[in-house]
Amino acid sequence: MTACTTTSKPTITGEEWGTVDSKPAYLYTLTNSNGVTAKITNYGGIIVAYNAPDRNGNLENIVLGLGSLDDYVAGHPSLGCLIGRYANRIGGAKFTLDGTEYVLAANSGRNHIHGGIKRLSHKLWDASTASDEQSATLSLTCTAADMEEGYPGNMTVKVDYVLNNDNELQIRYSAATDKPTVVNLTNHSYFNLTGCKEDVRGHQVRIYADAYTPVDDENIPTGEIKPVEGTTYDLRRWITIGDRLAELPKGYDHNYCVKGTPGNAVLAAELYEPKSGRLLQTRTTEPGVQFYTACNLDGSKKGPQGAAYSPFTGACFEAQHYPDSPNKPHFPTTALSPGETYTQVTIYKVGIK
Repeated sequence: MTACTTTSKPTITGEEWGTVDSKPAYLYTLTNSNGVTAKITNYGGIIVAYNAPDRNGNLENIVLGLGSLDDYVAGHPSLGCLIGRYANRIGGAKFTLDGTEYVLAANSGRNHIHGGIKRLSHKLWDASTASDEQSATLSLTCTAADMEEGYPGNMTVKVDYVLNNDNELQIRYSAATDKPTVVNLTNHSYFNLTGCKEDVRGHQVRIYADAYTPVDDENIPTGEIKPVEGTTYDLRRWITIGDRLAELPKGYDHNYCVKGTPGNAVLAAELYEPKSGRLLQTRTTEPGVQFYTACNLDGSKKGPQGAAYSPFTGACFEAQHYPDSPNKPHFPTTALSPGETYTQVTIYKVGIK
């Protein structure tokens, strides 16, 4: 562990990290004036590490990551990556838009998840960097071709990762298309505020949502928007994650209706770890946050220090539109037309409580 130090201004550096399809990939290190750092690769926009201080100023990585680029290319459970074109699930791996049915890859049983097989998290993005007195920025851009993974339209995507001196890691998304399509982007980081030394069952969580979207046995929303009042899904007050596992043995993998709107990033969720004192706050302009306690991790992937990633090793706060929105007209729309710009802002802020 390294004590948090102060630098003169935020910086960003890059180093070659290997190759993907014979093209170089890079690992970028963003550092703010407080010594907080984020390591991000342009392969899949993956947050490889996010080093934050505990109450004694000791910096530790608070996200699940892998040790090398080859480890990521070999396959992984969406650790820290950019997800799209459509985050989460689309039931039956198909949707209808403007009277035309589009068939997608069925890569989760008979359903579609996280954009398909060759999705945004598997692409090598173009990258540029910038810094000023208040922040360091990594800008990533890529293109998804018309009918790639079954989605209509050539879609261009830009994502800015901005680490500022308020200890915020801001993720700013934009996208445009040349045909009507659907889009739902997010980041899939697994957080563990112990520095990934223990699992998250001792973490405390709070989610500022009065409702959630129930799912069927395939994790596809039923179409209901149900109040959390009186249910196991009521997280409006601080609860310890492990205390709910008698009622939810597999933990949480549910969309919460947090009511973010374009231009208004609301406080959607908080995660606290009592031993370290670390606090993570999630703010977003998105209407939903998928809270996931990593029930599907199976121990086959390991961190750089050799720790196996098993169930409850991390907690995700995936800011996004609701799952299966293209098939649920009463859900907030994910449709994007030519001439429009999709935008989304999610902010992960680290602090001490």
